[in-house]
Amino acid sequence: MEKEENIRLIIIGGGEDKRTDKEILKKVVALSGGDQANIAVITTATNYPLEVGEEYKRIFYDLGVNKVDTINIASRKEANQRQVIRSLQNTNCIFFVGGDQLRISSILGGTEFHSFIKSRLEEGLIVAGTSAGASMMSEVMVVEGDEEDAPRKCTVKMAPGMGFLKGVIIDQHFNQRGRIGRLLGAVAQNPYALGIGIDEDTAIIINDKNELKVIGSGVITIVDGKNINYTNISEQYPDEPLAITNVNVHILPTRYKYSLVNRSAIVYEPQTKEEEDNK
Repeated sequence: MEKEENIRLIIIGGGEDKRTDKEILKKVVALSGGDQANIAVITTATNYPLEVGEEYKRIFYDLGVNKVDTINIASRKEANQRQVIRSLQNTNCIFFVGGDQLRISSILGGTEFHSFIKSRLEEGLIVAGTSAGASMMSEVMVVEGDEEDAPRKCTVKMAPGMGFLKGVIIDQHFNQRGRIGRLLGAVAQNPYALGIGIDEDTAIIINDKNELKVIGSGVITIVDGKNINYTNISEQYPDEPLAITNVNVHILPTRYKYSLVNRSAIVYEPQTKEEEDNK
């Protein structure tokens, strides 16, 4: 069993490798207790809960966990039922699959299930999510927005998220779907928040000190709007191109770290020749 100090969240940009190395899912298992891990797979976001749930159940069992439960909460009534909460008492990790992040927040937000997760986060529960299960982690989440076009003022639709990670806006499938424009628009609307775009087969691991570490085959893109000098986001003519100045952007691949508290990157420097060769 791998031990890593006080991990809270594992946020995956979607499209994680499920067939070959399975690096990210192996990390989820290791951090959740290895062969002692009890994982609950939450399929609320997807329109295919049986198929998706069974796929992750098979993968996690193949990776040697102790127990996997698939839970499809399809209504707010279910999310408030005591038996659902009781079934999670011995869970080490709650894993949210992809689909529609608005289904997660609208069905689970503010329920007993939601309150249970937030309280258990303080006691060592790991919350992981991929794709839509990544976007819903923040207080404010991106629901939709134009992709691959130049940023415009009206193209990003936002909604309240689940609030497991404060002061951050998460976007996923990031470079694969050309989402830099919509993340810039989201940050222009919420300049206090850090925008984090996570590539496919890439994840960030966040500890209780609000430090993140990157793993996987892609990169993360961090957009910091704290020092924005000017933006036209609130002016008339919402279809006009977005203007935004003095934005800080960080591009971080695997093994690099970032402090969400200090808003600063921690550059990875190999300590040995072996590490350098494997970088």
